[in-house]
Amino acid sequence: MRRACVFTLFLLAVGVALADGPADNLADKVRPVPPKGNPIPDADRAEIAKGLAELQQLITDIGKHELLPDVRIFEKAVRWALDHDENFDGKGKGAKPAANVKKALATGLERARQLKSGKTPWATATGPVLRGYTSKIDGDVQPYWLIVPKDYDFAGTGKHRLDFWWHGRFETQMEATFMANSPGNGSGIIPAPGALILHPYGRFSNANKFAGEVDTFECLEHAKKHYRIDEDRLVARGFSMGGAACWQFAVHYPTLWAAAAPGAGFAETREFLRDFQGETVKPTWYQKQLWHMYDATDYSVNLFNLPTVAYSGEKDNQKQAADVMARQLLKDGIELTHVIGAGAGHSYTPAGKAEVNRRIDAIVAAGRKTVPTAILFQTHTLRYNRCGWVEILGLKKHWEKATVVAEFVKPGTIRLKANNVSALRVHFEPGQFPFESLKYRFEPNPEWLGNGFKVPPIPSDKSYSVTFGTLPNGLRKSPGLQGPIDDAFMDSFIVVKPTGTPMNEKIGKWTESEMTRAVKEWRRHFRGDAIVKADKDITDADIKNSNLILWGDPKSNAILAKIADKLPLKEFGDTTTTICIYPNPLNPKKYVVLNSGFTYREYAYLNNARQVPMLPDYAVVDVTTPPDSRVPGKIVRAGFFDEQWKLQEGDGRKED
Repeated sequence: MRRACVFTLFLLAVGVALADGPADNLADKVRPVPPKGNPIPDADRAEIAKGLAELQQLITDIGKHELLPDVRIFEKAVRWALDHDENFDGKGKGAKPAANVKKALATGLERARQLKSGKTPWATATGPVLRGYTSKIDGDVQPYWLIVPKDYDFAGTGKHRLDFWWHGRFETQMEATFMANSPGNGSGIIPAPGALILHPYGRFSNANKFAGEVDTFECLEHAKKHYRIDEDRLVARGFSMGGAACWQFAVHYPTLWAAAAPGAGFAETREFLRDFQGETVKPTWYQKQLWHMYDATDYSVNLFNLPTVAYSGEKDNQKQAADVMARQLLKDGIELTHVIGAGAGHSYTPAGKAEVNRRIDAIVAAGRKTVPTAILFQTHTLRYNRCGWVEILGLKKHWEKATVVAEFVKPGTIRLKANNVSALRVHFEPGQFPFESLKYRFEPNPEWLGNGFKVPPIPSDKSYSVTFGTLPNGLRKSPGLQGPIDDAFMDSFIVVKPTGTPMNEKIGKWTESEMTRAVKEWRRHFRGDAIVKADKDITDADIKNSNLILWGDPKSNAILAKIADKLPLKEFGDTTTTICIYPNPLNPKKYVVLNSGFTYREYAYLNNARQVPMLPDYAVVDVTTPPDSRVPGKIVRAGFFDEQWKLQEGDGRKED
């Protein structure tokens, strides 16, 4: 990637698997995703149920154990296949009923028996190894595959490169199918000799967004506990839907990786849906703003900090992703390295695969720069607020472009230039800072050096941090506490159901229906059982540790009743109710959400580029209009809270 003259240009500027076509553009005729599974013959069902009962008893007998999630993932996969008709075996010539379910069950029983007897051979196995962890989001277990090189020395001390490989879109790849079929080095997989390769399940086919995004980091943390991973040689890779995931992880976390290699996929919303899906896209004003969360084109300049090698088949219509990124990068003064597979459609060519591998291996051999001498960073939300040793702590206005230029202009002097940033932090880990003293130059924020500010001394054995700018007292939008509604579902959350009498019957029925749907769709789409508790059962620990998803109104929900007078918006009428996200008045370090699950609905399941936030920080919904595949009712007013979580004058615009 060419970076010459980038600073000059940037400083001037600072001033899916193929969709089904037109049928998937009909919001009133949405096919189910995942689809209904194939029936399991009674004899096979009885056999599986018997084995499942044995597995469950073994898990009970084992009790607490660090590696129990490596067993529980099998119990969950088999149980869900039975309980939710999610078996996709048994169709086609020679197919065997529930073959993958039976295979997952057999492996789970084998592991459970081993663990009960004190043996854990999979923990020191090489080749494809299936692992599991317990997610902080919903307390459910999630699987991932790790390819462990044959020469991995479990008793050694050396660290290994780790490549993430995000999978493509498979609408019938439920847990049992994913777990029963180890990933090999097929036409899409690019092996890295000597490296660990991690294949996340990603909570199904959501393009690794939201809970699927968190899954990647939970997989990484789990793997780091059990394998020696070189954090300076992490590689981001994927193809098709996995290529889209790679684009978004690359631009949102540019200094986490040593290199990125996205293949095909999509990089933004509007053009991809128009060109690939053939959809006439008509977003609301706030949905246009919310595209800034996941559109990689809005963060393209961050690839200045990350060597990236894209791949596309010459005749693949998903080449659009790399083309649109290349176009945007040129505006930033950056030339994208783009390998084209001659004559290929939606696949790698042998020559293209080899060329990508050659380039990536050369980049990774040098390793990630832990302390880059120059940083270009762009964001639209504090959800993505860090690049190397620069961390944005506050924005002047969310969903508008914020930029930071930070560079060592000479030994011991850092130049900082920031727009739409109210506060930022410079941070170095122990031993990272290369100089004995430090000075700062600011453009155009000289006030950050006011009020008698002095640069702290550089410690030799501790981390170094210094904060510039102004952070208001009281509530403020901060990293991890900035909205929109969907942000609450990227950390621990509890669905709080009302036990009182609703203010009116119509709203009460809508609340019950939408809450039931939210729990059901969380399981179907993000592959976890949401924690559901009655309002009267919420504990101090729940308030301390989790975001609370409150359903109902101040009369029906006891927790909502306690905080209603502290919320900036609390419209509960005869036919309208409030949907919103807000810092919990009982614990402002966590969220409360009123009357909403994740905000995109069934229509968005049909194409991963549609899977973006559909509601902002708050909305008022008229329930006399029935919910459909796109909205929970008629949205009569919606908007964003300001940077201090207050209603903004002129915001909350009414929708036609």
